[in-house]
Amino acid sequence: MLDWTDRHCRYFHRLLSSEARLYTEMLTTGAIIHGGMHRFLDFDEFEHPVALQLGGSEPADLAECARLALKWGYDEVNLNCGCPSERVQRGAFGACLMNEASLVADCIKAMIDAVDGDPKLPITVKHRIGIDQSESYDFVRDFVGTVAETGCQVFIVHARNAWLKGLSPKENREIPPLRYGTVHQLKRDFPHLTIVLNGGLADNAACLEQLQPDAELPGVTLDGVMVGRAAYHTPWILSEWDEQFFGHAKRSEALTREGVEAAMVAYVEREMARTKGWAHGEVRWHQVIRHILGLYNGLPGARRWRQVWSDHTLKNELPSKVMRLAHQRPPRREDEPGMGLAAQVG
Repeated sequence: MLDWTDRHCRYFHRLLSSEARLYTEMLTTGAIIHGGMHRFLDFDEFEHPVALQLGGSEPADLAECARLALKWGYDEVNLNCGCPSERVQRGAFGACLMNEASLVADCIKAMIDAVDGDPKLPITVKHRIGIDQSESYDFVRDFVGTVAETGCQVFIVHARNAWLKGLSPKENREIPPLRYGTVHQLKRDFPHLTIVLNGGLADNAACLEQLQPDAELPGVTLDGVMVGRAAYHTPWILSEWDEQFFGHAKRSEALTREGVEAAMVAYVEREMARTKGWAHGEVRWHQVIRHILGLYNGLPGARRWRQVWSDHTLKNELPSKVMRLAHQRPPRREDEPGMGLAAQVG
């Protein structure tokens, strides 16, 4: 997700789940090739498995980025054919590419060829189920069929249309109706492909429901789900994924929110020390900690905890000190008993 799932966010999410595949924010081919490869491509080995999501429509540029992804050690390259923003459309990529299935096929083939079909770096596509207000199943079926002829095996399908005119990106995630049945139809018609459902999955129960055999169509079982904003705003849901979705045994030592927070504090202090004095890219703790502000969502004291971490008057303090302040009991008012966060969450 643009401006959200940077390397610091992904490190945080990896602390919560050891198995979930993490995706970079969508990076344009031009930014990678001309804007500084290390700035955009570097990541921590701890993040694996991690996928590089690309925005672009020039086969040669996408091929170059695929070669770089292989060199950097990514586990997947994903072409975004689902973003509906006007800025992305002006660059002739994102959701508007669904109108040019043959071009998408050329792009995918160029990337597969660039890495010699290396199975360690699958080339995948993320797309919508339609464009504007047309709900023709044939459109998305033919799109998938055309692209699959290149050897692409994985399709991550946002179960909404993308309206290219008249809606903001936020409205495009809310107004076009969810049609999960269309994604299940794709799995029925392309059983040999890996079909992953995305869109509107607000919690783990919704994910489990869609992954059940016969959830929407008899004899059809999806291969996976992708969760975006729910994972960002309520990240603790990831802490259940290894057991619920990947068959891990129960952790011998329970994961705690405070333990994850402490691990992020240690991480950011290492990053601050590593990048100290850099002319560009010096890490500041508030750039990293913004990603964890949903960690205590729904628990008593969460608001005050967020307020402390968001207090810009503390930006020159060490993160370890700010964490201690965030968990201190607030001053009591004589007419209001109340308890501090440390006594209520963890």
